[in-house]
Amino acid sequence: MNRRRPAPSPASHPLVDRPRMSIRDLANESVAGLFARPGRMVLTVLGTVIGLGSLVATLGLSHTAGNRIVGRFDELAATEIVVSPKPSAIGRTQALPWDAPERIARLNGVAAVGTMSSVDVGQRLVASSPISDPQQPTRFKLNVSAASPGLFRAVRATVRAGATIDPIHSQRAERVAVLGPNAADRLGITRIDQLPAITIGDDNYVVIGILEGVARQPDLLGAVIIPEGTARKYYRLASPGLVVVETNIGATIVVGRQVATALRPDNPQSLKVVSPPEPKRVRDAVQNDLNLLFLILGGVSLLVGAIGIANVTLVSVIERTGEIGLRRALGASRRHIGQQFVLESTSMGFVGGLLGASLGTLVVVIVSAYQQWTPVLDPTTPLLAPLVGAATGLVSGMYPAIRAARLTPVDALRAGT
Repeated sequence: MNRRRPAPSPASHPLVDRPRMSIRDLANESVAGLFARPGRMVLTVLGTVIGLGSLVATLGLSHTAGNRIVGRFDELAATEIVVSPKPSAIGRTQALPWDAPERIARLNGVAAVGTMSSVDVGQRLVASSPISDPQQPTRFKLNVSAASPGLFRAVRATVRAGATIDPIHSQRAERVAVLGPNAADRLGITRIDQLPAITIGDDNYVVIGILEGVARQPDLLGAVIIPEGTARKYYRLASPGLVVVETNIGATIVVGRQVATALRPDNPQSLKVVSPPEPKRVRDAVQNDLNLLFLILGGVSLLVGAIGIANVTLVSVIERTGEIGLRRALGASRRHIGQQFVLESTSMGFVGGLLGASLGTLVVVIVSAYQQWTPVLDPTTPLLAPLVGAATGLVSGMYPAIRAARLTPVDALRAGT
């Protein structure tokens, strides 16, 4: 009995080969598919450019801003020491010596030092005009502070007009004053070329300067500042209220350990020394917070770009259904169809990442130049951006590619007609 042998399938027939597609052919098909609709391709790549450009720019700006903030911290907070007396057991204070600036200036690492005191003027009001207008108040209750000549440098004061107190003013106990910007605005004094005068109670003072601002001790902004010698003579100032020290960068810890002994070698425990916390710890905390914030913003931008690639690739699959069916009917396998769409989306992501890295780097440089900052950018960020873009395109194109590969030739041809 002869058994009929089954007919060999076309795939197993020795004269029929499995459908094959070389890498070169796959690349040519993908390029042709991309440039078949150049407008849509440009818009899709633009979304990735914006996403990865934002990611690179935000990471670069976070490093740049973090470096700037750290620099400002090192320049101001990390170089300031404030010394004040502790209250004694009976409610009085251990006095600071009048020559405190001279004593501290001898320490290595001190850049500037000055004393600052709050002057008790009682119920005296400050006025810029001897005439009292009942319709508009001309007398104000303002803080009066006494300062040594070195205080203005220690607090990094900037002068709007005139000059600050010098040692001669303090030695002669002259009745001169420097106004903080807020105090000058309240008193209506904007110029000093005509030597305007103010009164503290019944005492006249000549205004020799107006401050623009201070980097430390913001209480000075709204105060009337008089020489320390003047406060000692006319207001019985017993001792300086506090000492403000500016150190060189890196010398704060060493100076902070020595300053109490330099001021009160007989009883250093009677003084309170306030120095900034460990600079490295604060810098790291600031940098980490900035990095996290900008990384989240960049991630959101990248997600928007990924959604754009996925959406356009899916729309492309729907519009090219007829083409997919024709290619399947001519022998293209599911794998070939899927590879083509994955390669198209990956290529768009890679090109978008490359252009986005360039754009993001350019933004960092332009912003830094405009703000007069030093641009700081991790060199791996722009190098990894094209790879991140390619990976984003690969992931975004997986679902559309799988959907295209699952289409049968008959259904694809019928849907495409």
